[in-house]
Amino acid sequence: MRKTVLLLAAAATVLSPALVTAQQARYLNPRDVAEAQREHPALVQEMGGAETGPRAAYVESVGRRVGAYSGIVNPGQALHFTLLNSAVENAMSVPGGYVYVTRQLLTLMNDESQLAFALGHETGHIAANHAHIREQYAQRGNIFGVLGQIVGAIFGVGGIGNIISQQAELRTLSFSREQEYEADQLGLRYITAAGYDPAGGPAILAQLARATALEARVQGKANRQTPEWASTHPLSQNRAQRALQLAQATGRLGSGIRNRDVYLSQIQGLYVDDDPAQGVIDGPTFTHPDLRIQFTVPQGYLMDNGTSAVTISGSAGKAQFSGGRYAGSLDEYILRVFQELTGGRSQLAVPPPQHTVINGMPAAVTTARVETSSGVVDVSVVAYQWDPQRIYHFVTLTPGGYGIGAFAPMINSLRRITPAEAAAIRPRIIDVVTVRAGDTVQSLASRMAYRDFRLDRFLALNGLDANSRLVPGQKVKLVVYGARRS
Repeated sequence: MRKTVLLLAAAATVLSPALVTAQQARYLNPRDVAEAQREHPALVQEMGGAETGPRAAYVESVGRRVGAYSGIVNPGQALHFTLLNSAVENAMSVPGGYVYVTRQLLTLMNDESQLAFALGHETGHIAANHAHIREQYAQRGNIFGVLGQIVGAIFGVGGIGNIISQQAELRTLSFSREQEYEADQLGLRYITAAGYDPAGGPAILAQLARATALEARVQGKANRQTPEWASTHPLSQNRAQRALQLAQATGRLGSGIRNRDVYLSQIQGLYVDDDPAQGVIDGPTFTHPDLRIQFTVPQGYLMDNGTSAVTISGSAGKAQFSGGRYAGSLDEYILRVFQELTGGRSQLAVPPPQHTVINGMPAAVTTARVETSSGVVDVSVVAYQWDPQRIYHFVTLTPGGYGIGAFAPMINSLRRITPAEAAAIRPRIIDVVTVRAGDTVQSLASRMAYRDFRLDRFLALNGLDANSRLVPGQKVKLVVYGARRS
């Protein structure tokens, strides 16, 4: 007990006055708690749903162990930890005591101390009362996601109508660099007190920085865009270095709990990238095997695969694909889409839809021209009668006078895939393998389930360098094709 107190005191010497204050007993605001409880189901649904079972219970147990040292009163009841079925590398929290981590972020981690730091960092945001994050999630409930926010800005109060301004507004929801540093420091303090090796902090920050750099290289080829909600934790060049200095100051660097084998066993079989149940991005093509849907975006355009919609962005504008059950006509459906986009706040003149047939499906299209403070914008809706009970649609946003414009090939590409095509789509999963004599980083990387950047992905996944020597008996992670969950 005395040893733990001394270690905490050593760590406290590098903390700012704000951090010392944050460590005092903290009661969560009852209004924040009520809001978090109310919004939790919708937030989880919007971000891919919650993982369940032993892996989710493991994440929760690590979170509770770390949260016990956060200074939050009654942490066992006040803090909640959820593992999200999301293909985006991220962790987040809301001031009412809810902490979220995505399965994709778990794939980057190599031991339990790294998971502990990520959860401790998010708990630190709560303990330090970084409450402005609440605004971010309050704006994420619209089924139309980012595109809905942009269109809402066009039609909303004041007629903002400026996409660049809207994106800038979204960026202001990110944590400041100082708040990130503060949460890093708190996270390191918590995991050290909980008995973990503080090296987990700088290690996962370095992993994230490396993964972000790799993603920047492959993003165009992968046609995958990171959603705005995942951009709340700015990574700077020196965050990992600062965390390393703080870890060294604890006097515990290199000692403490890591639980590498336990951690790797927990993530064996974990989905990587898209869950086929939510659709899969493969190059410029989006395919949903269960709905039998496929379309292809224009060259150089990026996609963000959300739970209920796919958002597309590129040089000529933005678009979103969504839809589902609907019993009315195509014309009625299109009017309903415009009503939802405007939130009923604006009387918009929508021209009568023009009817056509696309890949054997009845379709209708119309474009509304909108005057905004930054110029004219064309908002187009293309609806498809998929079957008697379902209608799907694209919404496109382009500069005035362009109509559907560069999105025409995408709109004409929507088709039904065959049962054989649907059955061929399998998820990527984590496969933990034991290095054998003769294995090299190059030979193992050749087994990665990607067409490109196999070596770079393997090295980033395992925190290795190109000249790293593998030792027989060592465990490493591969990404391979697996079977879908039943």
